[in-house]
Amino acid sequence: MRLYNTLTRKKDELNPPESGINLFVCGPTVYDYIHIGNARTFTLFDALVKYLRQKLGIKINYLQNITDIDDKIIARARAGGEDAAAFARKFEGIFMEDAAALGIDSVGTYARASEHIPEIVGQVKVLIKKGHAYLIKDDGYYFDLKTFPDYGRLSGRTVAMAEDGVSRIDESPRKRNRGDFNLWKLSQPGEPAWDTELGRGRPGWHIEDTAITEKYFGPRYDLHGAGADLMFPHHEAEIAQMESISGIKPFVKHWLHAGFIIDKSGKMSKSKGNFLTLRDALKEYAPETIRFYFLSAHYRSPLEYDHKSLPQARTAVNRVADFVNRLKETTGPSSPFPVDDFTGEFWKQLEDDFATPGAFAAMFDLIKEANKSINNHSLSGNDAKKIIDFINQVNDIFGILPSEETAPAEVTALTAEREKARAGKYFAKSDELREQIKKLGWEVEDTPTGPKITKK
Repeated sequence: MRLYNTLTRKKDELNPPESGINLFVCGPTVYDYIHIGNARTFTLFDALVKYLRQKLGIKINYLQNITDIDDKIIARARAGGEDAAAFARKFEGIFMEDAAALGIDSVGTYARASEHIPEIVGQVKVLIKKGHAYLIKDDGYYFDLKTFPDYGRLSGRTVAMAEDGVSRIDESPRKRNRGDFNLWKLSQPGEPAWDTELGRGRPGWHIEDTAITEKYFGPRYDLHGAGADLMFPHHEAEIAQMESISGIKPFVKHWLHAGFIIDKSGKMSKSKGNFLTLRDALKEYAPETIRFYFLSAHYRSPLEYDHKSLPQARTAVNRVADFVNRLKETTGPSSPFPVDDFTGEFWKQLEDDFATPGAFAAMFDLIKEANKSINNHSLSGNDAKKIIDFINQVNDIFGILPSEETAPAEVTALTAEREKARAGKYFAKSDELREQIKKLGWEVEDTPTGPKITKK
């Protein structure tokens, strides 16, 4: 399989070692509900890991950090009069609940920053000893970028741009160089802190990731993933830290970056206020719908969002579900149908940089042609079973097939009442009942064979 490598700027073969691939993905900073832009990144890597494990048989050691000590956490906890550690645990729990609800279950280890202070301190001490770090009195230790000429090799730049997470760029008028970043923040009144050889304080943002990955994977590992917004300065800082500590280059062999979700105002982010939280999205739409939406664009491409995006995704997954139901009832005579041509194209698309749009196009081509064969009673029962097995395999990886959940009695009663209203041509009443059904989390679709009830 080939995947685009941000570091080499080309598609590189994975070439997994016999021991398996060590994968690290930047996890959440637990100070708020994650928005769907964050959730897209985690869903993409969840699907990729499942594909590598289940289809290609590659062992994946999947590690993700939890940033549970950070300026944003401290500020939000303080504003609400809460303890910062308890505040972080609360939102960590919310993140885990929402990730599980979305079917994200491929991560092997979650590592909290607060539980790796000795490793963080150890890395800072090495950087000080090697002359890469300096102390600003009453402030903290900073990385001196003049000691690392390769800074900017990943992103192709060394200065901040408008789309960067500028709130994470450490500002201090006493820094030696504009881009120098914090490694260890000395304690300020009322802030969480640890007593260490560096002084009482807490870690900077960038150092936690390299300290965690070195502990679990050593000084070099195979694959690092995250959203594209973390490429600069976060990933450049990781490279500067770890390669300065170990002298091993590159410290990550393969970098993967997922594109943004964008609307008319640009990238979706909390700072812009143009975000939809995953929790709110899950109140309105089934996890399968949200996952299909996230995966409908290529992982490196921006994904557009507007009020039509999720309803369109719901229509697509319902089309797949309807097709599977038709296949289950198919017992046609033996007649040639090129199942392998369509399924082969699906897997071929994924082998080339995990091209989900091309793969899904092949799947829907299969659905279109197989439906024609079902209509003219020429699709054999054996081919129908082969297609069902294929779609189940796809669903095990992507999680896009709606679960067969039975509608509660209240919903079925409202649906029956709506059918009576439609039969009597009381269309205003029919529309009112449809809205009541929607509020209960269900959709009703009028089909030639009667109403079809599905979970939103």
